[in-house]
Amino acid sequence: MVGTAPTEQLAALAATTVIVHPLVLLSVSDHHARTSARMSHKRVVGVLLGQNNGKTVNVANSFGIPFEEDEKDPKTWFLDHNYIESMAEMFKKVNAREKMIGWYHTGPQLRASDQEINDVFKRYIPQPVMVIVDTRQSTVGIPTEAYFAVEEIKDDGSESKRTFLHVPSAIEAEEAEEIGVEHLLRDIKDSTTTTLATRVTQQADSLRALQSRIKDLRDYLLQVAKGKLPVNHQITYHLQDALNLLPDLSNPVTTGSFIMNTNDQLLVVYLTSLVRAVIALHALVDNKAQNSRTEAEEAKKSESAIGNGKEKDKVKDSSTKTEEKGKST
Repeated sequence: MVGTAPTEQLAALAATTVIVHPLVLLSVSDHHARTSARMSHKRVVGVLLGQNNGKTVNVANSFGIPFEEDEKDPKTWFLDHNYIESMAEMFKKVNAREKMIGWYHTGPQLRASDQEINDVFKRYIPQPVMVIVDTRQSTVGIPTEAYFAVEEIKDDGSESKRTFLHVPSAIEAEEAEEIGVEHLLRDIKDSTTTTLATRVTQQADSLRALQSRIKDLRDYLLQVAKGKLPVNHQITYHLQDALNLLPDLSNPVTTGSFIMNTNDQLLVVYLTSLVRAVIALHALVDNKAQNSRTEAEEAKKSESAIGNGKEKDKVKDSSTKTEEKGKST
C-alpha cells in the first residue's frame, strides 16, 4: 500500500520537470507502429531510461516490453517481468548512466490499470515516472504527458485515494540528436512551402493547442461546479495566476496601447502593399517600353529588308535590259 505523501513531497514532485529526448519519441512511435500493424487500437508499454536528480527527470532512452490487456476488462493484463530485468541488465552494460526511471504507454489517456502497472515498476524504482506519449497524427502541441503516482488527501478527512500527479514535461535534444532530427525534417519538409506559410501554420497550430487546453479547463470547471469532480486547490491557484496575467481591457490606457500597436502593424502592411504596387507599375512601364523598342527595331529590320529587295530587283532589270540591247545589236 502506498503511504500518504506529505505536502512537501507533493510540492517537490509538482516542481519536477520531465525532459523527453527525440530518440525516445522515435522509439515509442516505432514500437506503436509495429504493434498497431496487427491491432490498431492497442496501446504499447515500455521502460524509460535516463537520470533523475530530483528537480529534473532526463528521459534519454527507452525500450518496449511485451504487454497484453483485455479491452473489456481493465483488470486483466499481462506484463513480462523477466523481460524487463534482462533488458535492463543489457542496457546497463552498454551505458551505466542510463538507469531505469519509469515507464511509458501510448494511452492516449490515463486508464484504470495504470496504478496497478505502476505498482509493478515500484519493485525496481521507488518513485517511477509515467509518461503518456500520444502517437496520433492529429495531436496538436507536445505529445507527452508526465505523471507521478501519489495518494491524494481529501479536505473533508475522508479516506484518501491513489491518483496521478501531473508534472510539466518538455522535449529537448542534445547536439547529436538535433543533427538527426534536422535530417529527418529535411526529408519530410515540403520544399514548395514558403517561410511565411510555415510561420503562419505554426502559429495556427499553437492557437489550436491553446484552444484545446482552454477547453479542458472549461470542462474541468464545469464538472467541479456540478459536483462531479472534487476541488483541486493547486489547479485553482494556477488558474488565478493565469487570470491575473491577462490585461485589463477596460482600462483605456491598455486599449489605447493595443490600438496603437495594431495601427503600427497595419501601417507596415500598408507601406508594403504600396511599395509592391509601385514596383509592379514600374515593371509594367518598363515592359511596355521594352516592347515598343523591340517593335521599332523589328519594323526597321523589315523596312531595310524591303529596301534591299527593291534594289536587287532594279539591278536585275538593268542587267536584263543591257543583255537585250546587246543581242539586238
